[in-house]
Amino acid sequence: MKNAIIPLLLSLLAGLSTLIGGLFIFIRTNKVGEFITLSLSLSLGIMISISILDLIPMSVPIILNNYGVIYGIIISFLTFLLGYLFIYILEKRIKNNNSNLYKIGIISMISMILHNFPEGIAVFMSAYTNLNLGIKMCAAIMLHNIPEGIAISIPLYYSGESRGSVIKKTLISGISEPIGALLSYIFLSRVINKLFLSFILIFVSGLMISLSINNILKELIKIGITKYIIIGIIISVVIALFIFL
Repeated sequence: MKNAIIPLLLSLLAGLSTLIGGLFIFIRTNKVGEFITLSLSLSLGIMISISILDLIPMSVPIILNNYGVIYGIIISFLTFLLGYLFIYILEKRIKNNNSNLYKIGIISMISMILHNFPEGIAVFMSAYTNLNLGIKMCAAIMLHNIPEGIAISIPLYYSGESRGSVIKKTLISGISEPIGALLSYIFLSRVINKLFLSFILIFVSGLMISLSINNILKELIKIGITKYIIIGIIISVVIALFIFL
């Protein structure tokens, strides 16, 4: 157990960084439309960048190696598509009388839970075998968990949710990361392997790209403050390049 304490603490730290994004609801501003646009644009850019620069390139080669090029590509595409369609189905399940911002916040929370779970496993397994690698991975995940926390908290708060409720939902999302780490410690490599994680991460990339394009981007277009959309996306891409390249 002693060898697992530091990896578990690193995964907890990475997960709780989501709460930093949640603290954005305490920023007071008279330019609400601009603030929502900038915040969501930042989240949108980060989520798409994570998928394209990290999750897909990390996962597809492992699947190709196990199933061959043709079957591997087909299986990877179908897994991505399943994640993409999952958001569409989830959106239909949320009551229509709720605002679009509320839907974005709830869908973001569920997507981030599914995203943070395998990330917790990755942080734990990395730190368990190589502490320096685990620390680096923890730092990178902390940086991109902050805008993911924004994607949950800002839409929920400005749809009318109380600050306490928003923080609780953001915390639930972040806690899924150390839960993933704890499960990886209990089961370790008996159940959880690289192929298993690859399928989860491709599924999650489908979730995040679908959420970004079909929900967040549509809402940003409705708000219609193009300058802040561009600024938010540029900042997010620079952050993503710094983290992953």
